[in-house]
Amino acid sequence: MAIEQPDDTIISLDDEKKEKDQSYNDYSDLQGLIKARFIKSEDARLFDESRWLRAYRNYRGIYGSDMAFTEKEKSRVFVKITKTKVLAAFGQLIEVLFSTGKFPIGVEATTIPDGIAKYANTGEEETIGDDDPKVEIKDIYGFEGDGRSMEPGTTSADLLRGLANDYEGVEFSAGPSVQSPQTPQIEPARKAASNAEKLIHDQLEETSAITMLRHVLFEMVLLGTGVLKGPFSHDKTLHKWEKNEEGDQQYKPQSKTVPKLEAVSIWDFYPDPDATNIQDCDYAIQRHSFNRSQLRNLRNRPFFRDSSILECLSMGENYEVRGFETALLDRENVDDLNKKRFEVYEYWGSMDKDLAEQAGLDISEDMSEEDEVQINAWICNGHVLRLVLNPFTPERIPFHICPYEINPYQFFGVGIPENMEDAQMVMNGHARMAIDNLALAGNLVFDIDETQLVPGQDMSIYPGKIFRRQSGVTGTAINGLKFPNTATENLMMFDKFRQLADESTGIPSYSHGTTGVQSTTRTAAGMSMLMGAAALSIKTVVKNIDDYLLRPLGEALYAWNMQFNSDVENIKGDLEVKARGTSSLMQKEVRSQRLMTFMQTANNPNIAPFVRWHSILKEIAKSLDIDPDQLINDPENAQIFAKIMGMTNGNQQTQGPSGGQTNMGNTQGVPSETNPADATGAGGGNIGAGAVPQPGEDQFSA
Repeated sequence: MAIEQPDDTIISLDDEKKEKDQSYNDYSDLQGLIKARFIKSEDARLFDESRWLRAYRNYRGIYGSDMAFTEKEKSRVFVKITKTKVLAAFGQLIEVLFSTGKFPIGVEATTIPDGIAKYANTGEEETIGDDDPKVEIKDIYGFEGDGRSMEPGTTSADLLRGLANDYEGVEFSAGPSVQSPQTPQIEPARKAASNAEKLIHDQLEETSAITMLRHVLFEMVLLGTGVLKGPFSHDKTLHKWEKNEEGDQQYKPQSKTVPKLEAVSIWDFYPDPDATNIQDCDYAIQRHSFNRSQLRNLRNRPFFRDSSILECLSMGENYEVRGFETALLDRENVDDLNKKRFEVYEYWGSMDKDLAEQAGLDISEDMSEEDEVQINAWICNGHVLRLVLNPFTPERIPFHICPYEINPYQFFGVGIPENMEDAQMVMNGHARMAIDNLALAGNLVFDIDETQLVPGQDMSIYPGKIFRRQSGVTGTAINGLKFPNTATENLMMFDKFRQLADESTGIPSYSHGTTGVQSTTRTAAGMSMLMGAAALSIKTVVKNIDDYLLRPLGEALYAWNMQFNSDVENIKGDLEVKARGTSSLMQKEVRSQRLMTFMQTANNPNIAPFVRWHSILKEIAKSLDIDPDQLINDPENAQIFAKIMGMTNGNQQTQGPSGGQTNMGNTQGVPSETNPADATGAGGGNIGAGAVPQPGEDQFSA
């Protein structure tokens, strides 16, 4: 993924390219084509909108207009099991992705980095013969392409690329330090990857990326698809105070260009209806709803045309209310919604080159043979508010689409409410039947024979009521009737379909706090087994997030830095973005225990030479959420510290019994009165016999 710095010149349409008194009909072809594509996308997703509305109503616990109740049904209860499942799935995803406190995006060097050395050392090189044009390190295991063979004249700057300034004055050779284990070596490719990862994480924290991603994940769980937009260049204000000449603090804010992300609602996103993923999209349109102030503020953004924006403001609001908005805003009908807003279409995609030139874009000569160009256009009220060629290198549509559950034949995915829609409907039906039956079975119904009563009596019943009967008539005039209670059977069906909802969503009830105790959940081992099985469905969802959201976002952030960030010398290299959402499923404690177990196994003297202890220490620090660069020395510094510690331990001295200094690290030459290894056996006055002479030795008496 090595990307060179491109030309930052952006071709755009500004006010100087068209006369101010020119009619907006000159842009009718361009804005007409964009509006036609928008209508096509809007018509194509009507079926998806109906799915999203049913999912939203089930989450809110609202019956739709298509639900018809009979006259005998009194209860209108809606049991919101869907809401419980949605929040449980959303909570599990947040816990998995952000439990470590870091954004789950990493940058690693490729296995065989290109353009930057994998290893570099300060040892001497050896030329293999005068006829050999290459300079190689003494390593019989090297092979072509592994970064250990470099052309003559290769310098440290060529090996280190952007890291050369960090090691100024030190000459490096390609390859690991195989001549001597004490020869310092570095890993330029891995260092560049670490710098890129830290830069991306810092930018994500500054732009509140976690908050944006939470909105995307919630819509992904609820409606089946989440949409993230960006990154775009954004000027962030840094609040700083400096002392003036009088010594007072003076506010001097500074501006800093950072990447910015945006969570786009799926209701405002209209992709190419003929595509099944964002890579296949010929175009994508985002519908904006702006008030007058928001539309006027577009004049402060780059490449927006002041004259067109002022003309749109003078024409008045043009917002068209869609049918789904009545359900989202809990309104009776569309007529109740009269939004005083402006409807703006943001178009990203391909456009015919001749049409773009007709609209006023100056296409460069190297594009003259192309039939289509990638553009970004904003239109409102028939006016082109902004028209530029796609500013990103490489060209891309800046939307990241992530499905909760992949639908292989459609663009939009499937969410939790749609998976359990039938179960929710049946649970609601049996809950209503149980309540209506309880209302009937819990009340006493009276059977009254009026022929046995005196005519004209009040039929109301209350304690102490007296009914007057006719004389000579036998039998009971008033009988109480009690209907059978069938609520138990209805609730049994309710529980059965709740279990089916657990299976259809892959989120069992015990995973989000249901108090029902099963035989398997009575022990910790059984509960752990069930929770492990329940995590399988979440692993699939997290894998979708890795592949469709996190990895494309990381690659886009790296490309943005290479294109728009001037201070990127130390992150240049053959790097690869890794999404680490799935790896977060392995708990930190489990990973730390495995690393410690591996260290114990590697303590074997026969195995220890094959183990990279420095890398193991780094991985243990990472599993404990500790920055390894702050606490762990590199091999070169480790050798220096080891020598210092060795000198310190070798020079440790203690006070002898006569007040003199005694070297505890060496017993040779120590006086016999303090040496327990005295050959005389007397021990020099110390307790103990010392080394007793053996037969045949001097001073042996026998």
